[in-house]
This record gives sequence, C-alpha cells and structure tokens, in this order.
Amino acid sequence: MRFLVPALAFTATLQLHAVDWPQYRGPSGDGKSSEKITVPAGKTAPKQVWKTPSEGGFSSFVVAKGRAFTLSLKDAEGTKQESVVAYDAKTGKELWFAALNFPKYDGGGDSGAADNKGGDGPRSTPTTDGTTVYVMSSQLVLRTFDAATGKPGWSHDLLKEFAGRNIQWENAASPLIEGSLVLVGGGGPGESLIAFNAKDGSVAWKAFDEKITHATPVAATILGQRQVIFFLQSGLLAVEPQTGKELWRYAFDYKTSTAASPVVDGDVVYCSAGYGVGAGAVRVSKDANGLKATELYRIRTNKPLANHWSTPIVKDGYLYGMFQFKEYGVGPVKCVDIKTGAVKWEQPGFGPGQVILVGDRVLALADNGDLVTFEAKPDAYHELSRAKVLDGKCWTTPIVSNGMIFARSTKEAVCLDVSGR
Repeated sequence: MRFLVPALAFTATLQLHAVDWPQYRGPSGDGKSSEKITVPAGKTAPKQVWKTPSEGGFSSFVVAKGRAFTLSLKDAEGTKQESVVAYDAKTGKELWFAALNFPKYDGGGDSGAADNKGGDGPRSTPTTDGTTVYVMSSQLVLRTFDAATGKPGWSHDLLKEFAGRNIQWENAASPLIEGSLVLVGGGGPGESLIAFNAKDGSVAWKAFDEKITHATPVAATILGQRQVIFFLQSGLLAVEPQTGKELWRYAFDYKTSTAASPVVDGDVVYCSAGYGVGAGAVRVSKDANGLKATELYRIRTNKPLANHWSTPIVKDGYLYGMFQFKEYGVGPVKCVDIKTGAVKWEQPGFGPGQVILVGDRVLALADNGDLVTFEAKPDAYHELSRAKVLDGKCWTTPIVSNGMIFARSTKEAVCLDVSGR
C-alpha cells in the first residue's frame, strides 16, 4: 500500500551545505548526498530552473564549479556523434561540446519507457575534478577536456594502446578518480585494469587479465584499507588504488551483461546482475594473510533480487532501489536486508530507473520520467511525492548539487530547485 504525506513539503534531515557532484553516483560514489533539500509533497513538481533538449543515451550529470556535464548525441561533421556537453549549471546554457566518436549502437529508437530498446547514444557518465573533465567513450577511449573551455587534453585509446577488449552494447563504465589517479578497465591480458596519473595521463600501474562489464568500479575503505572494487566478468576484485595490488576476490557468475555497481556497507559488499544471475553478498575480514571475502548468501534467480543496471543505495543496513529485470514501466522498488537478502517490502510502478539517498529520503527517477521521494525505512513503503519531470526514457541517475536536482532522459535534461530558498 502506498502512503502519501499530505499538505506539507518534506525536508531531507541531513545537513548542512551545498556540494558538488563530481562523479557517477556522487562525491563518494555511493549514491548519497549530504545536502538539505525541500521537495513539495504529493504531485507538485519542484520549481523548474531550466529544461533543454538532450538527445540519446543514458549518461547522468556531474556538477562542479558551476558547470554541469553529461554525454549525449550532438550534430558534428554532418552526423550525430557521442559527445561531452558542458552547461552553465544555473541557466542551462550550453557552454561547449566536444564530439568523441561515431556511435556504433543499433539498439533502435526511443519508443517509450516501457520497452527494452536501448537506442543510440553514450552509456557512461563523465568525471570531473572541477578543472578537468574525464570521459570514457563507448569505444574505450579515455579523453580529457578543460572544464572551462572544452580544450582537449591527454587521451588514451585502450583498444589500440592496451590490446583492449570491448563488450556487447559497448562500454558503459565511468572513470573513477581516486587520489591522483584515474582508474578504468578495458585493456587486454596483463593490462586489463589501468591507473593513469590524472595530471598528465602517464601510466601509474596496469595489471590483471580480466574482462570488463558495464559496471562502474567503486572506492571504499573497509577495515581501514582503502580499496577500489571492480565488478568484472569473473566477479568482484578489490585492489589497492595506488599500486594495483590484489586485496581480495569473490567469484560471481556472468551472463550477457552486468551493469549495477557493487554496494559497500561497512565490511559487507553486495552485488547483483540480471539474466538469471541474481545477487549475493560477502563479508570482508582480515587475517594474517590479509583481506578475504566470505559469502553471506547467494540467490541465483532474477527474483527476488536482480539489479539489471539500477544500483541500490544502502542506509542502516538496508538496500533501497529498483530490484527487477526487464520489468519496464512497472517494476518495483524494494527494501532489502543487505546482510541476509531478505525483502522487507516492495512497491511497483518504477521500472529500471535509478535512486540516490538524500538524508533519510530516497530520491528515485522512474523510467517514465516520474521523480519520486520515499522514506528510507524498512517497516513499509512511505511515498512522499511523485511528479512527472521528464519526457523520454529515463535509465539515468538523478543527482543533487548545490540545492538543485539535475536529471535527464533520452530526449531532454532538466534542473529543479529544491534548495528551499
């Protein structure tokens, strides 16, 4: 049953100050915002600051130093090309764009949320430190641009320079900045995972013989050890960021596509995929030999736990997000105990959209363009607001930066004021 809070706006209760959103799934890569926002209750949409056409693909926004960046299709050299686009975050004015390469997709057009046709366009999200924008194209070309002007910087073609191996539907993973390094996957034997120096593009380390998935890696500190966790066709692989040293592994099945990132909660790491692969979680522990991962549970079916490409968030030991496989337009959000895999509740009507956490509220973008907020509580589903904010297919992640929500579909991009000012 859906519970609506009448007549008053909700205010996310966590804190404090406006922040940039510089990479896929936020400042810490965990889908969590520390901002305080206000969203009208019921079916009233937040105030629209700007809306602009933004064609193709499923790239989300990043925001830093007053600029918003995403990947979309743009007309260049007589054809539509996968491009990085920079906007003025306050006005939506296009500041610059740079074409990356010709799109290679043949996924059909955008015939609405309730279909499974991906359509043409980029899948990954840019990363920025405010000065430089880092972009991994669908063809595994890592490129950099000056954030203010769009002037090209260093670049590397993983297919040509590192014997790279692309995958069906092509690359969707985003570059990960960790300290002074940019970490990516996609190279060949002995160099499948690569760390580049962010400043000049030189190789800091390269290692492993792994095949990539569509999942973006995550950085986390577990038991005092900083690590980057890649979700590969062999399963989870955690490495020391500065050296590439292997820290632990967890074997996990692969079939067709893995696209949701792993989720870390203390010493527990959750992962999931569609196509009958299902979900699992491990507990990371330490002994005299270093770190190891011990399986807590493994569910080898699409139900009840499959994340097709929608990465859940975690709060107080519970996962919240779109747990579904090919349930376009109708699939549910669920609350799941991360340590046991037990489903606490589920609510239909979302499809394979994406979620983030703002304070103790979940901000969800359904695949039909509905922006929804609900409480992150395991007792029951408590919906606070739902309003249509975008046309087109929304398989992207909404973000919050400096009191604004930025979101996009295969047709348009929108900025909404939730600052409460």
